[in-house]
Amino acid sequence: MLRGALRRATTAVHRPSTFFQPAISTAIRTVATTRSAQFSLNTGATIPALGFGTFQDADAQEDAVARCLQAGFRMIDTAQVYQVEEAVGRGIQKSGVPREDVFLATKLWCNTFHPDDVAASLDNSLRTLDTPYVDLLLMHYPVVFQRGAEPFPRDANGRMILGTTTFVDTWRAMSSLLQTGKVRAIGVSNFSQGEIQTLIDETDVVPAVHQMEVHPYLQQRAFNTWLRGHGIHVVQFSPLGNMNPFYRKTGWSKDIAHTTPPLTENALLLDIGRKHGKTPVQVALAWGMNSGRSVIPKSVVDWQIEQNLAAAEIALDAEDMERISTLDQRLRFNDPSADYEYRLYSDLEGIEGTKDGKTH
Repeated sequence: MLRGALRRATTAVHRPSTFFQPAISTAIRTVATTRSAQFSLNTGATIPALGFGTFQDADAQEDAVARCLQAGFRMIDTAQVYQVEEAVGRGIQKSGVPREDVFLATKLWCNTFHPDDVAASLDNSLRTLDTPYVDLLLMHYPVVFQRGAEPFPRDANGRMILGTTTFVDTWRAMSSLLQTGKVRAIGVSNFSQGEIQTLIDETDVVPAVHQMEVHPYLQQRAFNTWLRGHGIHVVQFSPLGNMNPFYRKTGWSKDIAHTTPPLTENALLLDIGRKHGKTPVQVALAWGMNSGRSVIPKSVVDWQIEQNLAAAEIALDAEDMERISTLDQRLRFNDPSADYEYRLYSDLEGIEGTKDGKTH
Protein backbone atom coordinates (compact mmCIF):
# COMPACT_ATOMS: atom_id res chain seq x y z
CA MET A 1 0.00 0.00 0.00
CA LEU A 2 2.82 2.39 0.88
CA ARG A 3 4.65 1.63 -2.33
CA GLY A 4 1.51 2.47 -4.29
CA ALA A 5 1.22 5.75 -2.45
CA LEU A 6 4.80 6.51 -3.42
CA ARG A 7 4.08 5.90 -7.07
CA ARG A 8 1.13 8.27 -6.97
CA ALA A 9 3.28 10.84 -5.19
CA THR A 10 5.58 11.04 -8.16
CA THR A 11 3.08 13.35 -9.84
CA ALA A 12 4.21 15.95 -7.32
CA VAL A 13 7.89 15.11 -6.82
CA HIS A 14 9.47 12.89 -9.44
CA ARG A 15 12.60 12.06 -11.35
CA PRO A 16 12.41 14.76 -14.04
CA SER A 17 13.98 14.07 -17.41
CA THR A 18 15.33 17.62 -17.60
CA PHE A 19 16.53 19.12 -14.34
CA PHE A 20 16.72 22.78 -13.44
CA GLN A 21 20.47 23.29 -13.23
CA PRO A 22 21.38 26.64 -11.66
CA ALA A 23 24.99 26.80 -12.80
CA ILE A 24 26.96 29.94 -12.05
CA SER A 25 26.10 31.91 -15.15
CA THR A 26 25.15 35.40 -16.23
CA ALA A 27 21.49 34.36 -16.35
CA ILE A 28 21.54 33.10 -12.79
CA ARG A 29 23.37 36.16 -11.53
CA THR A 30 20.75 38.33 -13.17
CA VAL A 31 17.79 36.46 -11.69
CA ALA A 32 19.40 36.34 -8.24
CA THR A 33 19.84 40.09 -7.92
CA THR A 34 16.35 41.23 -7.07
CA ARG A 35 14.55 40.94 -3.76
CA SER A 36 11.90 38.74 -5.38
CA ALA A 37 14.35 36.33 -7.04
CA GLN A 38 13.12 32.73 -7.26
CA PHE A 39 14.59 29.36 -8.17
CA SER A 40 12.76 26.37 -9.65
CA LEU A 41 12.21 23.13 -7.75
CA ASN A 42 11.87 19.70 -9.35
CA THR A 43 8.18 19.81 -8.41
CA GLY A 44 7.54 22.71 -10.78
CA ALA A 45 7.12 25.12 -7.86
CA THR A 46 9.46 28.01 -7.11
CA ILE A 47 11.42 28.86 -3.97
CA PRO A 48 12.76 32.31 -3.03
CA ALA A 49 16.49 32.88 -3.28
CA LEU A 50 16.48 34.67 0.07
CA GLY A 51 14.75 33.36 3.17
CA PHE A 52 14.48 34.15 6.87
CA GLY A 53 15.84 31.68 9.43
CA THR A 54 14.16 31.31 12.82
CA PHE A 55 16.67 29.28 14.84
CA GLN A 56 16.98 30.67 18.42
CA ASP A 57 15.56 33.90 19.89
CA ALA A 58 12.18 32.29 20.59
CA ASP A 59 10.71 35.29 22.41
CA ALA A 60 11.53 37.63 19.53
CA GLN A 61 10.43 35.49 16.58
CA GLU A 62 6.81 36.61 16.32
CA ASP A 63 7.72 40.25 15.78
CA ALA A 64 10.81 39.41 13.73
CA VAL A 65 8.84 37.24 11.32
CA ALA A 66 6.18 39.91 10.93
CA ARG A 67 8.78 42.61 10.30
CA CYS A 68 10.80 40.56 7.84
CA LEU A 69 7.71 39.76 5.76
CA GLN A 70 6.64 43.39 5.81
CA ALA A 71 10.15 44.34 4.66
CA GLY A 72 9.97 41.98 1.68
CA PHE A 73 11.14 38.49 2.68
CA ARG A 74 8.91 35.76 1.28
CA MET A 75 10.44 32.56 2.67
CA ILE A 76 10.34 31.53 6.33
CA ASP A 77 12.39 28.54 7.50
CA THR A 78 11.64 26.94 10.85
CA ALA A 79 11.72 23.54 12.57
CA GLN A 80 9.98 21.59 15.29
CA VAL A 81 13.10 21.42 17.43
CA TYR A 82 13.54 25.21 17.35
CA GLN A 83 10.35 25.47 19.46
CA VAL A 84 9.28 28.63 17.65
CA GLU A 85 6.60 27.34 15.27
CA GLU A 86 3.77 28.98 17.22
CA ALA A 87 5.56 32.33 17.18
CA VAL A 88 6.28 31.94 13.47
CA GLY A 89 2.61 31.29 12.75
CA ARG A 90 1.55 34.35 14.72
CA GLY A 91 4.19 36.43 12.97
CA ILE A 92 2.93 35.44 9.53
CA GLN A 93 -0.59 36.45 10.50
CA LYS A 94 0.59 39.69 12.11
CA SER A 95 2.53 40.65 8.99
CA GLY A 96 -0.60 41.08 6.88
CA VAL A 97 1.09 39.23 4.01
CA PRO A 98 -1.29 36.63 2.53
CA ARG A 99 -0.33 33.06 3.45
CA GLU A 100 -0.22 32.06 -0.22
CA ASP A 101 2.54 34.64 -0.80
CA VAL A 102 4.79 33.09 1.85
CA PHE A 103 6.98 30.05 1.21
CA LEU A 104 6.91 28.27 4.57
CA ALA A 105 9.28 25.42 5.41
CA THR A 106 9.53 23.36 8.57
CA LYS A 107 11.43 20.25 9.63
CA LEU A 108 10.38 17.05 11.36
CA TRP A 109 12.53 16.21 14.36
CA CYS A 110 14.35 12.93 14.89
CA ASN A 111 12.09 11.51 17.64
CA THR A 112 9.10 11.58 15.23
CA PHE A 113 10.80 9.71 12.37
CA HIS A 114 9.07 6.39 12.94
CA PRO A 115 6.87 6.00 9.85
CA ASP A 116 3.77 5.61 12.02
CA ASP A 117 4.49 9.00 13.64
CA VAL A 118 5.25 11.13 10.59
CA ALA A 119 1.70 12.14 9.64
CA ALA A 120 0.79 13.06 13.22
CA SER A 121 4.04 15.00 13.58
CA LEU A 122 3.20 17.06 10.52
CA ASP A 123 -0.31 17.69 11.84
CA ASN A 124 1.17 18.95 15.10
CA SER A 125 3.32 21.42 13.19
CA LEU A 126 0.39 22.59 11.08
CA ARG A 127 -1.67 23.22 14.22
CA THR A 128 1.19 25.07 15.88
CA LEU A 129 1.93 27.13 12.78
CA ASP A 130 -1.81 27.70 12.30
CA THR A 131 -1.66 26.86 8.60
CA PRO A 132 -3.37 24.20 6.48
CA TYR A 133 -0.17 23.33 4.62
CA VAL A 134 3.56 23.89 4.39
CA ASP A 135 5.37 24.58 1.16
CA LEU A 136 8.31 22.39 2.16
CA LEU A 137 8.69 19.65 4.76
CA LEU A 138 12.22 18.53 5.56
CA MET A 139 13.74 15.62 7.47
CA HIS A 140 16.07 17.48 9.84
CA TYR A 141 18.80 14.81 10.04
CA PRO A 142 19.23 11.28 8.67
CA VAL A 143 19.52 9.86 12.20
CA VAL A 144 16.44 8.33 13.85
CA PHE A 145 16.01 8.81 17.60
CA GLN A 146 13.87 6.62 19.84
CA ARG A 147 10.23 7.49 19.22
CA GLY A 148 8.34 9.26 21.98
CA ALA A 149 7.73 12.66 23.52
CA GLU A 150 11.38 13.33 24.45
CA PRO A 151 13.16 15.15 21.60
CA PHE A 152 16.60 14.09 22.87
CA PRO A 153 16.06 10.63 24.42
CA ARG A 154 19.06 9.56 26.51
CA ASP A 155 19.95 6.52 28.56
CA ALA A 156 21.14 6.51 32.17
CA ASN A 157 24.64 7.41 30.98
CA GLY A 158 23.43 10.38 28.97
CA ARG A 159 23.93 8.72 25.59
CA MET A 160 21.39 9.24 22.82
CA ILE A 161 18.98 6.35 22.28
CA LEU A 162 18.46 5.60 18.61
CA GLY A 163 15.30 4.28 16.99
CA THR A 164 14.69 0.98 15.25
CA THR A 165 13.69 2.33 11.82
CA THR A 166 15.72 4.11 9.13
CA PHE A 167 15.64 7.44 7.31
CA VAL A 168 14.36 5.54 4.25
CA ASP A 169 11.28 4.47 6.22
CA THR A 170 10.75 8.09 7.26
CA TRP A 171 11.14 9.29 3.67
CA ARG A 172 8.55 6.86 2.39
CA ALA A 173 6.09 8.08 5.03
CA MET A 174 6.84 11.70 4.11
CA SER A 175 6.30 10.89 0.44
CA SER A 176 2.79 9.66 1.16
CA LEU A 177 1.94 13.09 2.60
CA LEU A 178 2.23 14.67 -0.84
CA GLN A 179 -1.23 13.35 -1.68
CA THR A 180 -2.86 15.02 1.33
CA GLY A 181 -2.48 18.66 0.25
CA LYS A 182 -0.74 19.39 3.54
CA VAL A 183 2.73 19.38 1.97
CA ARG A 184 3.74 20.93 -1.36
CA ALA A 185 7.28 19.50 -1.48
CA ILE A 186 9.57 17.37 0.66
CA GLY A 187 13.29 17.40 1.21
CA VAL A 188 16.12 16.56 3.56
CA SER A 189 18.72 18.34 5.65
CA ASN A 190 22.21 17.41 6.85
CA PHE A 191 22.39 14.31 4.62
CA SER A 192 25.51 12.88 3.04
CA GLN A 193 25.73 12.22 -0.69
CA GLY A 194 25.49 8.50 -0.09
CA GLU A 195 22.35 8.89 2.03
CA ILE A 196 20.62 10.93 -0.67
CA GLN A 197 21.70 8.38 -3.26
CA THR A 198 20.06 5.72 -1.10
CA LEU A 199 16.77 7.64 -1.21
CA ILE A 200 17.04 7.93 -4.99
CA ASP A 201 17.84 4.23 -5.37
CA GLU A 202 15.32 2.80 -2.92
CA THR A 203 12.30 5.09 -3.31
CA ASP A 204 10.37 6.77 -6.10
CA VAL A 205 10.68 10.36 -4.88
CA VAL A 206 13.72 12.56 -5.39
CA PRO A 207 14.15 15.23 -2.69
CA ALA A 208 13.18 18.68 -3.90
CA VAL A 209 15.61 20.37 -1.50
CA HIS A 210 18.69 19.60 0.52
CA GLN A 211 19.29 22.11 3.30
CA MET A 212 22.91 22.03 4.39
CA GLU A 213 25.77 24.07 5.79
CA VAL A 214 27.37 26.12 3.03
CA HIS A 215 29.38 29.33 3.37
CA PRO A 216 32.62 30.73 1.93
CA TYR A 217 34.65 28.63 4.41
CA LEU A 218 32.75 25.40 3.50
CA GLN A 219 31.83 25.57 -0.17
CA GLN A 220 31.33 21.83 -0.91
CA ARG A 221 31.67 22.42 -4.64
CA ALA A 222 31.65 18.77 -5.71
CA PHE A 223 28.59 17.96 -3.59
CA ASN A 224 26.75 21.05 -4.82
CA THR A 225 27.46 20.04 -8.41
CA TRP A 226 26.21 16.51 -7.73
CA LEU A 227 22.99 17.80 -6.15
CA ARG A 228 22.39 20.19 -9.03
CA GLY A 229 22.86 17.30 -11.47
CA HIS A 230 20.10 15.39 -9.68
CA GLY A 231 17.69 18.33 -9.72
CA ILE A 232 17.95 18.91 -5.96
CA HIS A 233 17.93 22.55 -4.90
CA VAL A 234 20.27 23.60 -2.10
CA VAL A 235 19.24 25.87 0.75
CA GLN A 236 22.23 27.11 2.75
CA PHE A 237 21.90 27.17 6.52
CA SER A 238 24.58 29.00 8.52
CA PRO A 239 25.42 31.02 5.39
CA LEU A 240 27.66 33.21 7.56
CA GLY A 241 29.70 30.36 9.01
CA ASN A 242 30.64 30.55 12.67
CA MET A 243 29.19 34.00 13.32
CA ASN A 244 26.36 32.37 15.29
CA PRO A 245 27.59 32.06 18.92
CA PHE A 246 25.74 28.71 19.12
CA TYR A 247 28.75 27.08 17.48
CA ARG A 248 30.99 28.30 20.30
CA LYS A 249 28.60 27.45 23.14
CA THR A 250 27.19 24.04 22.26
CA GLY A 251 28.67 21.02 24.03
CA TRP A 252 30.22 19.65 20.82
CA SER A 253 31.73 22.97 19.76
CA LYS A 254 34.70 22.37 17.43
CA ASP A 255 38.01 24.15 17.92
CA ILE A 256 37.66 25.88 14.56
CA ALA A 257 34.51 27.63 15.77
CA HIS A 258 36.66 29.51 18.27
CA THR A 259 39.80 30.09 16.19
CA THR A 260 38.39 31.03 12.77
CA PRO A 261 37.94 34.80 12.33
CA PRO A 262 34.33 35.71 11.47
CA LEU A 263 33.42 36.57 7.90
CA THR A 264 32.99 40.21 8.92
CA GLU A 265 36.78 40.39 9.39
CA ASN A 266 37.75 38.63 6.18
CA ALA A 267 39.94 40.96 4.12
CA LEU A 268 38.81 39.57 0.77
CA LEU A 269 35.11 39.93 1.58
CA LEU A 270 35.76 43.41 2.93
CA ASP A 271 37.45 44.34 -0.34
CA ILE A 272 34.64 42.96 -2.51
CA GLY A 273 32.17 44.71 -0.23
CA ARG A 274 33.88 48.06 -0.77
CA LYS A 275 33.69 47.47 -4.52
CA HIS A 276 29.89 47.09 -4.33
CA GLY A 277 29.24 49.42 -1.41
CA LYS A 278 28.11 46.47 0.74
CA THR A 279 29.20 44.62 3.88
CA PRO A 280 31.06 41.28 4.05
CA VAL A 281 27.84 39.68 5.35
CA GLN A 282 25.94 40.89 2.31
CA VAL A 283 28.69 39.67 0.00
CA ALA A 284 28.62 36.19 1.59
CA LEU A 285 24.85 35.99 1.16
CA ALA A 286 25.05 37.27 -2.42
CA TRP A 287 27.70 34.63 -3.18
CA GLY A 288 25.24 31.89 -2.21
CA MET A 289 22.40 33.33 -4.27
CA ASN A 290 24.66 34.08 -7.25
CA SER A 291 25.71 30.42 -7.10
CA GLY A 292 22.10 29.31 -7.65
CA ARG A 293 21.32 28.45 -4.01
CA SER A 294 18.86 29.87 -1.50
CA VAL A 295 20.20 31.33 1.74
CA ILE A 296 18.42 31.68 5.09
CA PRO A 297 20.23 34.16 7.34
CA LYS A 298 18.75 34.81 10.77
CA SER A 299 18.39 38.02 12.73
CA VAL A 300 15.81 39.71 14.93
CA VAL A 301 17.44 43.14 14.55
CA ASP A 302 15.74 45.53 12.13
CA TRP A 303 18.84 46.97 10.46
CA GLN A 304 20.31 43.51 9.98
CA ILE A 305 17.04 42.25 8.48
CA GLU A 306 17.12 45.12 5.99
CA GLN A 307 20.79 44.58 5.15
CA ASN A 308 20.21 40.87 4.62
CA LEU A 309 17.33 41.68 2.28
CA ALA A 310 19.47 44.13 0.32
CA ALA A 311 22.03 41.36 -0.29
CA ALA A 312 19.67 39.98 -2.94
CA GLU A 313 20.38 43.03 -5.08
CA ILE A 314 24.12 42.40 -5.41
CA ALA A 315 25.31 41.10 -8.79
CA LEU A 316 28.75 39.61 -8.21
CA ASP A 317 30.88 39.34 -11.32
CA ALA A 318 33.03 36.40 -12.40
CA GLU A 319 36.12 37.86 -10.76
CA ASP A 320 34.28 38.26 -7.44
CA MET A 321 33.06 34.67 -7.56
CA GLU A 322 36.52 33.36 -8.40
CA ARG A 323 38.10 35.30 -5.55
CA ILE A 324 35.54 33.99 -3.05
CA SER A 325 36.23 30.44 -4.23
CA THR A 326 39.74 30.78 -2.76
CA LEU A 327 38.29 31.17 0.75
CA ASP A 328 37.20 27.52 0.98
CA GLN A 329 38.89 25.90 3.98
CA ARG A 330 36.48 22.94 4.35
CA LEU A 331 35.46 24.23 7.79
CA ARG A 332 32.27 22.54 8.98
CA PHE A 333 30.94 24.10 12.18
CA ASN A 334 27.73 22.07 12.58
CA ASP A 335 28.63 18.49 13.51
CA PRO A 336 26.79 16.84 16.44
CA SER A 337 27.80 13.35 15.24
CA ALA A 338 29.26 12.18 18.55
CA ASP A 339 26.27 13.34 20.57
CA TYR A 340 23.80 11.80 18.12
CA GLU A 341 25.66 8.45 18.08
CA TYR A 342 25.69 8.63 14.25
CA ARG A 343 28.44 9.61 11.82
CA LEU A 344 26.91 12.52 9.93
CA TYR A 345 28.37 13.79 6.63
CA SER A 346 30.42 10.58 6.30
CA ASP A 347 31.44 11.13 2.66
CA LEU A 348 31.63 14.94 2.76
CA GLU A 349 34.25 17.56 3.53
CA GLY A 350 34.95 19.10 6.91
CA ILE A 351 34.29 16.20 9.28
CA GLU A 352 37.65 16.47 10.99
CA GLY A 353 37.81 17.67 14.58
CA THR A 354 34.39 16.39 15.67
CA LYS A 355 33.94 16.83 19.41
CA ASP A 356 31.89 14.85 21.91
CA GLY A 357 29.42 16.79 24.03
CA LYS A 358 25.71 17.31 24.47
CA THR A 359 23.69 19.51 22.17
CA HIS A 360 21.16 20.04 24.95
